[in-house]
Amino acid sequence: MGPLRLSSVIALLFSLAASSGGDEPTLTGFAPANARVERGWESKFLASPSPDNMRETMRRLSARPHHVGSAYDKDNAEWILARFREWGLEAKIETFDVLFPTPKQRLVEMLEPTPFKAKLEEPALPADPTSSQKAEQLPTYNAYSVDGDVTGPLVYVNYGLPEDYEQLDRLGVSVKGAIVLARYGHSWRGIKPKVAAEHGAIGCLIYSDPRDDGYFEDDVFPQGPMRPREGVQRGSVMDFPSSNPGDPLTPGVGATPEAKRLPLGEARSITKIPVLPLSYGDAEPLLAALKGPIAPGEGRGALPVPYHVGPGPAKVHLRVASNWDIKKVYDVVATVPGAEQPDQWVVRGNHHDAWVNGAEDPISGLIALMEEARAIGSLLREGWRPKRTIVYCAWDGEEPMLLGSTEWAETHAEELRQHGVAYINTDGNGRGFLSMSGSHTLEPLVNAVARDVQDPEARISVWKRLQAQALRSARNAEDRKEIRQRSDLRMNPLGSGSDYTAFIDHLGVASLDLSYTGESEGGIYHSIYDDFYWFTHFSDKDFVYGRALAQTVGLVVLRLANADLLPFAFDGFADTMQTYLKELKALLKDKQDKIGELNREIDEGVFSATLDPRRPTVAPPKEDVPPHLNFAPLENAVEVLRQSAERYAKASARLQVRDGLSSDVLKRVNGLLIRSERLLTSEGGLPRRSWYRHLIYAPGVYTGYGAKTMPGAREAIEQKRYAEADGEIARIGKALQDEAALIDATSAELESAPS
Repeated sequence: MGPLRLSSVIALLFSLAASSGGDEPTLTGFAPANARVERGWESKFLASPSPDNMRETMRRLSARPHHVGSAYDKDNAEWILARFREWGLEAKIETFDVLFPTPKQRLVEMLEPTPFKAKLEEPALPADPTSSQKAEQLPTYNAYSVDGDVTGPLVYVNYGLPEDYEQLDRLGVSVKGAIVLARYGHSWRGIKPKVAAEHGAIGCLIYSDPRDDGYFEDDVFPQGPMRPREGVQRGSVMDFPSSNPGDPLTPGVGATPEAKRLPLGEARSITKIPVLPLSYGDAEPLLAALKGPIAPGEGRGALPVPYHVGPGPAKVHLRVASNWDIKKVYDVVATVPGAEQPDQWVVRGNHHDAWVNGAEDPISGLIALMEEARAIGSLLREGWRPKRTIVYCAWDGEEPMLLGSTEWAETHAEELRQHGVAYINTDGNGRGFLSMSGSHTLEPLVNAVARDVQDPEARISVWKRLQAQALRSARNAEDRKEIRQRSDLRMNPLGSGSDYTAFIDHLGVASLDLSYTGESEGGIYHSIYDDFYWFTHFSDKDFVYGRALAQTVGLVVLRLANADLLPFAFDGFADTMQTYLKELKALLKDKQDKIGELNREIDEGVFSATLDPRRPTVAPPKEDVPPHLNFAPLENAVEVLRQSAERYAKASARLQVRDGLSSDVLKRVNGLLIRSERLLTSEGGLPRRSWYRHLIYAPGVYTGYGAKTMPGAREAIEQKRYAEADGEIARIGKALQDEAALIDATSAELESAPS
């Protein structure tokens, strides 16, 4: 049965469910009569997204390179605008003027022991039609690298993370005055030059090792999906975790023509040392020339060379210079005004810019957004109107570091604080399992939607398939028991790396990031080979998972926009806070145990007794054992939160069994619910990075994309700032106490409403 015929069957099934009176499953947040109406509209929506439309939209949007500042970037924005208007949505383009450097000079050459000059170029492939668009492609480079011309010995630093430098210390190797060679992976790329500079390096090269996304995993492109020998990952190295994403010259405010701009030299997010990316074809001669100790086993990649760490005898010359230009970004914003509560906004976004052609990143996510918007237009023509305002956004400038979404959110910050219900993000899509990350107050909503969407290949609900995958990957029997018995599958927390960042981390708007993934990974990320040819040969070539993404996100949007009572829930949130508290305690205990044992072994002479004189290592220094911390404020807050969440679950369940809550009650309660995520933020922000205000979720200072939960306390423990950790524990506890008080106020409103 083809996808279009299947959609008709799905629509019929939902129509039958909607007409079956009280037998259909309830919808959280909807009175019974309104749930029946909602199911009817949802059945029409589910039947609408078309894989054929998605294919043609991707073909059009990825036809040419469309990075920030390119002609096709603006052309795509205008095309998207025309489609939104064609479908009956109010739409406009909002522009911002942002700093976007492009390369002027790039040089990597080995001077000793033998001369070698890196190509720094990806070749066109005859099988891949758009890979030959050389005149329009950005060269291989890392945006927001500082200009520099440096020469020094080379040191291989594995993934270039703090733990890798601890290994180098044990080997007696310093990177001071050296150029480091790090491989992509295990963290966001901008962390690698950051950590290198902190250890005294003067330059940084980042290469793609075939163990991570090349021939070690599968055949290379064009025979297979993985990165070929000369493939290179472009990308930003802006130090956004320690400062802020968005335009480096206008931190905290929208980059409008009236904005006051910092001098370039005062921009905190520019790297401290020059950086360039390499292919593994360019990296192999550099690695082969290194001597010194062999990297530990986990530090070795898949190239056919010994992985010596150096320093030298390889001596490298690195030169980087950029054009530091101001460019326009074009955000396309479409609005569907709410019929009853227009001052409550549900915002949905995906970016449209790419490093090159960007079929997978970001167009595979954008085509789902476009089909959602087209389906919404169809519903509007049939007389449907959402209760709340829906805002569809096609962001520009995400790739350099969330430029378009951050500047829009900063420009509209006060409006979003007043009106923002939720932000739902996508950023690419593939085949496989539903990936769901976000604010845990929305976890039940996403689980409910996942039960209502069918996996296009497994022919079961995407929720059931995700549960099966979770069982297969569970670590132990206890985890498997929870997966089988817990009512909802757990969502991941949000860190950063996509356009939700300003909404959740800065403004406290509840946010989600959704995609399908796990069965179509490749090695073309941020290369010229991320294009229509690759996607239609190695990813979701029939666009059925694109359709599933549109259905999934679309249902989330519809339920947030139409619910009588906003579908926020707090029992799973309280449970997750308990989990994070346990993790903090375990982190401290593990640190105490490891440092205590390390100090004892040093005193006992264990390191000197086991030293191999032919491969000498340096014993680690003794450390102070971490003190005990006062977790009581957080323990008390989590318990109060649990009780408040249970009370709200009972109070809100009343809506599932009767109609008739007055509009005044619903307005007051929904107003409180919108504030729930805001209360988890602090105006002062996190220590040493005030732009990040969320006390529960944040990108890690040394992970970048990866989330740190309860970040002020967690990172203080990790960084041995124990007095600060005590203060952050109290601050998080206070935020959760305030959250519990708001939940109680919401419950009281529902409990006192007339029966």
